Amino acid sequence: MSRVALVTGGSRGIGAAISVALKNAGYTVAANYAGNDEAAANFTAETGIKTYKWNVADYEASKAGIAQVEADLGPVDIVVANAGITRDAPFHKMTPEQWHQVIDTNLTGVFNTVHPVWSGMRDRKFGRVVVISSINGQKGQFGQVNYAATKAGDLGIVKSLAQEGARFGITANAICPGYIATEMVMAVPEKVRESIIAQIPTGRLGEPEEIARCVAFLVADDAAFVNGSTISANGGQFFV
Repeated sequence: MSRVALVTGGSRGIGAAISVALKNAGYTVAANYAGNDEAAANFTAETGIKTYKWNVADYEASKAGIAQVEADLGPVDIVVANAGITRDAPFHKMTPEQWHQVIDTNLTGVFNTVHPVWSGMRDRKFGRVVVISSINGQKGQFGQVNYAATKAGDLGIVKSLAQEGARFGITANAICPGYIATEMVMAVPEKVRESIIAQIPTGRLGEPEEIARCVAFLVADDAAFVNGSTISANGGQFFV
């Protein structure tokens, strides 16, 4: 039986590419989504990947959703915490609501996704956790104090989980994408997009499939000695 992989935010954008790459690599994939029923249904129809709806910001909803995934597909051995939102504003205009919405989804959502499967991974002596962070969690970004804080916090989660899980055969790693050609990025005005590309030494946006290939490597058996690491996939825009 193939291992079961859960990808949050897995029916659109980078998450969709990850879900497809893992299915193509032989895993049984469950793609979580938060609200776009039409997009999720279309994704399942196109790929055959089952989708499951819950809000990762809600622990009980996450626990119940993951229980349903495991009842349908089997124990979850691979978690890709990809779900994330933005609520951008300069700090002096940022509201507590904008702060908490992003914290609850992008940071607490990682806890809510990994915690329900952690004990099972320990018991089975195998697990792979990959958290999709961001270049802006490494370098910061104007108007994204909330988002950058969560993505930096995600790196702390990964480094700590890596130490706790290592003796149980569990690895935890992060990927920090740069600017990727997703719907969100392609929707910004062309002049803004051109200014972004001008900052990338490779002279282009990344592709979702390039991030997906990083994930496929990290969850493989061959990557068992890669633990607590961060892959910066940003076209040379920022070095750590």
